[in-house]
Amino acid sequence: MTSEELQNKFGIIGRSKEIADICDIILQIAQTDISVLIYGESGVGKELFAKAIHGVSRREKQSMISVNCGAIPEGILESELFGHKKGSFTGAIETRKGYFEMADNGTLFLDEIAEMPLTTQVKLLRAIETNEFLRIGGESLTKVNVRYIAATNKDLQTQVESKKFRDDLYFRLKAVTLNIPPLRRRKEDLEMLVYHFIKKFKDENKIPKIEFSRDAWDNLYNHSWPGNVRELKNVVESAMALSRTGYIDGESLISLISSKTNYRSNDGKSVPVLVRKSAEEVDRELIYRALIELKKDILDLKGLILNRDERMDFPMLIQTEETLNIDELEKKSIITALKKTNGRKPDAAKMLNISTRTLYRKIKEYNIDE
Repeated sequence: MTSEELQNKFGIIGRSKEIADICDIILQIAQTDISVLIYGESGVGKELFAKAIHGVSRREKQSMISVNCGAIPEGILESELFGHKKGSFTGAIETRKGYFEMADNGTLFLDEIAEMPLTTQVKLLRAIETNEFLRIGGESLTKVNVRYIAATNKDLQTQVESKKFRDDLYFRLKAVTLNIPPLRRRKEDLEMLVYHFIKKFKDENKIPKIEFSRDAWDNLYNHSWPGNVRELKNVVESAMALSRTGYIDGESLISLISSKTNYRSNDGKSVPVLVRKSAEEVDRELIYRALIELKKDILDLKGLILNRDERMDFPMLIQTEETLNIDELEKKSIITALKKTNGRKPDAAKMLNISTRTLYRKIKEYNIDE
């Protein structure tokens, strides 16, 4: 199986190198029983990657049991994990299997592992190391064969140093570590994600075609997405549900996302705010934008004249275009903008007065090394 096939099978959306690298690692480790620790901010889809690991492993036909360690009260977490015997405590009206036993021969996914109490961590470590545990109220050990995947949005090393997480359990879980990047660090995946959510919402709700305006796309690209992919999905679905015309413009998204806004000139074009820049820098950036607009004007004029009379010869127009070497100037302006913004594409797009989506297309078109 290739990385692309893995993405298609499990709905992992993205063309970024970071996502491709993570999928390659999953394919390398999936056939082993090595423990995996998945790091990532809330909303990046850590459970999706856990399902992919399980889904291409030797255990794929068995169950993957997911446990949210932060959502289960401390008083019953041990019972939930290891089960209990009938009558072992008040309310134990029947014998119950725990998650460990339910995951036998499969995979146990421990989400929000950093939220697990220290007392439970001790028993979890022993169960992982020995593959056996004692039900609450039980008299004999239960053996299991389980593969472990844990996930957290916290730095476990820092948790260990502050004595909030056991170091022995930490080292046992982090045999292989996957770091899922936040959406703000892989904006090249945003367009693919948006179209995926649009199609899914349309298919599920039987609604007609939906289109996002350039301003809407700019708002999507300029937002920092603290809630990551989950937040993006909610915003796209809300915008679609609230749209009456099937056309979503920038105004429609203002109440849904806290995007960075631009000032508007009298002609309606975006005018980036230039802060703490010298007169020379301001002039240079204006020249870059003017060159890009000039290229468009020349091409539009050339097409207009050609359409009027295809028999005419235009040596002067063509010579002007070749002398200016607009493509090369445009490429250099994009490279310079990326350098000045330390590779932050939304900021570079603002500097060039083009949409972020156009900038990504130009980077690919000119084969610019990012």
